[in-house]
Amino acid sequence: MNSGFYSHFHPEERAFVDRAQEWIERSAELHELRRTDFLDPRQQFIISTLCSRNGMVNIRFDGGYEAAERKRALIAPDYRDLEYEDAELSVLQVTSQAEKFHELDHGDFLGALLGLGIKRDRIGDIHLHDSFCHIVVADQMSQFLDISLRQVHRLHVLTDVLPIDKLQPVQQRLEELSFTVASMRLDGIASDAYRISRSKIVDPIKAGRCRVNWKAVEDPSAQLQAGDVVSIKGLGRFKVLEVDGVTKKGRIRVKIGKYI
Repeated sequence: MNSGFYSHFHPEERAFVDRAQEWIERSAELHELRRTDFLDPRQQFIISTLCSRNGMVNIRFDGGYEAAERKRALIAPDYRDLEYEDAELSVLQVTSQAEKFHELDHGDFLGALLGLGIKRDRIGDIHLHDSFCHIVVADQMSQFLDISLRQVHRLHVLTDVLPIDKLQPVQQRLEELSFTVASMRLDGIASDAYRISRSKIVDPIKAGRCRVNWKAVEDPSAQLQAGDVVSIKGLGRFKVLEVDGVTKKGRIRVKIGKYI
């Protein structure tokens, strides 16, 4: 791959770009069907772009339900119809008799899974209900997790593996906040969204802990727009819902939604 092509991607994405390019080339040249691990939306965009450049493969994404955020990619030679190919997904159902189960959050389950020594890309979306949790996983991981996951944030849990059509998705909820800003700079909007001083929000951005639309952004002055999803490690994430005109004092009205 020529060096100029890398300019389209952040330096930390280059390893994934190379790996994805290898998957695509092997699929085209060796007539293989490749099922990847779970990809975030940015990785899905990258691999779609690479497939389009190659022109000799088909690609389909599947995360277990239509609105899934994290999805597996199925890559195959262009003569192969992927519509009915099995993405090999299962549901890991987690329950507990503990009264405090309903107090667990998304991070508790993710932390428990990563604590088993597996990487984030082996896990799909996590759907937390009051009395149970459904986690989308690849078939090949389901038995290991069924045997190994016995505790979430010090609570004893029970697990079961269900077929993917038993998945009960949870619609992501947003806490809406409205405020005015002098500009659409990342640091200014993030400061209001997280209720942290502007001087303190700059450090994690410059340290590479911020992503905009799942792409690393280290420039505090980067401009946001409606639809952008911003996440800062350790602080959560939010979406810019609306940019609604300018006040008489020249400030911009913004509505954001914090993921809860």
